[in-house]
Amino acid sequence: MTNRLLKTLAVSLFALVPALASAQPAPTGPFAAQSTLPFHAPDFTRIKDGDFKPAIEQGIAIRRAEIEAIAANSAAPTFANTIEAMERSGQMLGRALHVFEGLTSANTNDALDATERAVGPQLAALGDAITMNARLFARIKTLHDTADTLGLSAQQRRLLDRTYLEFTHDGALLGADGQTRLKAINQRLSSLSTDFSQKLTAGTKDGALVVTDKAKLAGLSDGELASAAKAAEGRKLPAGTYVLPLQNTTQQPSLATLSDAATRQALFAASWTRSERGDANDTRAIVAEMAQLRAEKAKLLGYKNYADYVLYDQMAKDGATALGFMTRLAPALAAAQARETREIAALIAKDGGDTAVRPWDHDRYAGQVQMAKLAFDPAAAKPYFEITKVMEDGVFFAANQLYGLTFERRTDLPTYQEDVRVYTVRDADGHDLALFYWDPWKRDNKQGGAWMSEFVGQSGMTGTKPVVFNVENFTKPAPGQPALVTFDDVITMFHEFGHALHGMLSNEYYPSLSGTSTARDFVEFPSQFNENWATDPKVLAHYARHYQTGAPLPAAMADKLKDLRAIDQGYALGEVVAAAMMDMSWHSLSADAPKQDVDAFEAKALAQTGLDVAHVPPRYRSSTFRHIWANGYASAYYAYLWTEMLDHDAYAWFVAHGGLTRANGQRFRDMVLSKGSSLDYAAMYRAFTGHDPDVAPMLQARGLAK
Repeated sequence: MTNRLLKTLAVSLFALVPALASAQPAPTGPFAAQSTLPFHAPDFTRIKDGDFKPAIEQGIAIRRAEIEAIAANSAAPTFANTIEAMERSGQMLGRALHVFEGLTSANTNDALDATERAVGPQLAALGDAITMNARLFARIKTLHDTADTLGLSAQQRRLLDRTYLEFTHDGALLGADGQTRLKAINQRLSSLSTDFSQKLTAGTKDGALVVTDKAKLAGLSDGELASAAKAAEGRKLPAGTYVLPLQNTTQQPSLATLSDAATRQALFAASWTRSERGDANDTRAIVAEMAQLRAEKAKLLGYKNYADYVLYDQMAKDGATALGFMTRLAPALAAAQARETREIAALIAKDGGDTAVRPWDHDRYAGQVQMAKLAFDPAAAKPYFEITKVMEDGVFFAANQLYGLTFERRTDLPTYQEDVRVYTVRDADGHDLALFYWDPWKRDNKQGGAWMSEFVGQSGMTGTKPVVFNVENFTKPAPGQPALVTFDDVITMFHEFGHALHGMLSNEYYPSLSGTSTARDFVEFPSQFNENWATDPKVLAHYARHYQTGAPLPAAMADKLKDLRAIDQGYALGEVVAAAMMDMSWHSLSADAPKQDVDAFEAKALAQTGLDVAHVPPRYRSSTFRHIWANGYASAYYAYLWTEMLDHDAYAWFVAHGGLTRANGQRFRDMVLSKGSSLDYAAMYRAFTGHDPDVAPMLQARGLAK
């Protein structure tokens, strides 16, 4: 996923014209000017935790002055003195926020958490002060109403139209009372979102399973046991104690290998209840209040529900379309789930247990079903996936073959944490294109999951090149152990780098239209599309080498890995569909609905999916769903499914036109990856493939259709 971005507070690295600059406070501190490092990368040797709050507050004051100067300009509104001036504003605030959001997501601490709580409402207030500035909106409306006479380029017209829609969507047309209430709602939602994220991070850390009997961990490898012991040592627990930290999702990786049923059940329970234990980390009250406030906000702005409010500028356009798309997937999924449950029940009975299939048993027995069907244990492939080789000889290699990029490791740039690696990215002609930071290992102070974001965005207007980063949560090996990852982890690496490519290869003039600043149901398209190259024969042969012998992954094993992606799909896809439909249920509430009992609402919403949620629980519970309560995916988690449709359909085009070639890659780069949000998404997709997206390739790839 892409990390949350404050789009209303769009960054620019240009100074304003002198008339505007004279009215604003003089910036001070480490974010006052561009970094002098290559690509203007953050200088972490100069940035301290205590710098962020004053920098953000000063950046807010400067941006307010800049916006006020634009609104108060006595000259008639023009595209340059209004829209472009807005694009150029916010330079200091943008620099500070990009770094701050990167750290609070990937390497936070108490000081940063306190700053986040303090500045969140201030940032929400700034957003409201901009979009509800009557004089500023009057200038924008004048330009929008006369747009046909202004001689704008297609890009300029796109930016003007989007700016006008964003302002009206954010309350510019409301009366005074409506704007006052909207500001209060936005302030409260900002605080609640921060609280949710911080409570979930703490709950995930505190919910880790502590085991004192090594025998209870039978099935884990020596390396996994060493990591569990190291995790206990890091928490200053007694010798002989083991800790299994929780991953982001409902299911946990160790459930596939732990042989003790009681340990599996305890681990699942720790994950399932991590943020609803009635303690300080319980998020349910936040969820209930946010859902109610969002419904009220939607009604205030003229929408039936929050889903329709959010999806106004997405490919799907409204909640009914998104829900209808998912509903079409449900019958095939339900049939697959019933078949998979019968297969697992038979295996459990064979093991001497009863035939009940419980959520904590699924991964263990599904793996056995896979082995029975394929005569293959996915764990056997792990020695062929050394993490650095996967990245440098796999992920980077695919980018070279498709887009002509090359990567050079560098150690001269400071990072925010010792495990972070940095690479210079060069284009096919040899010129420096971007910087790429990579942060792979799980830490207690890191949010769960995996994502891409940026420290510096690409823009022709600002003259800046992208500085992007990928963050994951893989288990770091104990000292002396090889850094091996699972095939699922490999797919995650390719996925997140697809987001990185979207940022790196952006070639737009205006910051607001560049990179990953796209609709949620389009932004996951490049990332999911990039997953396809993990199993391309040429790419796989280049990176899948045994970490000890260097021997290539056997061809038969490579074929099995490809086949794996079409097995157990009732579960793999079902858990995502269940979570996405639950998200849509929360955000289809009307403003007249009472505040919900979270557990009761969740149970009802899941029951209405038509899926086997008893055996296939949702990927996230309401209480752990950071995507929708804190990371900008409210009403939009379906985007992973929608963009998977785009991904498989586009990949079918690649296959039909020769597959992994520079010509195909360049076409995709020129027509999709470089365009940001400068074009209508449906039109962009049709231009590339020649047709509207078709769901059939997705169902075929998932083994759900013939």
